[in-house]
Amino acid sequence: MPDKLPDNDISEALRDLADYMVEKFAQYKAVAEFQQDQLCVTVPAQNIVKIMMTLRDDKEMNFHQLVDLTAVDFPDREQRFEVVYHLLSVRHNHRVRIKVSVEDEVLVPSITSVFSMAGWLEREVFDMYGIYFEGHPDLRRILTDYGFEGHPQRKDFPLTGYKELRYDEEQKRVVYEPVKLTQDFRRFDNLSPWEGMTDVMLPGDEKGTVPEHGWQEAKK
Repeated sequence: MPDKLPDNDISEALRDLADYMVEKFAQYKAVAEFQQDQLCVTVPAQNIVKIMMTLRDDKEMNFHQLVDLTAVDFPDREQRFEVVYHLLSVRHNHRVRIKVSVEDEVLVPSITSVFSMAGWLEREVFDMYGIYFEGHPDLRRILTDYGFEGHPQRKDFPLTGYKELRYDEEQKRVVYEPVKLTQDFRRFDNLSPWEGMTDVMLPGDEKGTVPEHGWQEAKK
């Protein structure tokens, strides 16, 4: 179990918990590590429901609260996505991060049968990343519109999107149109705001320019 922190930065109780979890999930080939001050355990996606039930019901762990569920996109990896679960044990005052790696378009078992609040969080991950959760009772978009194209948190999603909407006065309704950007008014550079303004005088800046002979000479 690799550690990324000095011994004195990780509590003995948390180390004992990590050892216990690795032993408990040995059949699933779980891998535990410390990232900053948090315990992270990577497990196979197909066993996530059984693992979550054990984390919740085992008296040595008692992770009764699902704090968050999200995902991370790594386009260059064979297993492109990581689905990340954050759990809290109020009884033992411990937190753990559970991660599963999946390929694009591979189903991840839903954990709504273990934590009911996962229903909304899995819908958000589906909406933002396009990850499908098998067994979810109502897997549909939750943040974007029903007709939205693509998944905004994927790293290959264009920053401008694919469509834009506006209110059409003639039709008296909102209409969707392909994104149209006027290139004449777009300027791309990698300068910081300070570097980019060195040779530019904005309207009004001339008031702060001191004449060569001082203000008194200028008034004459």
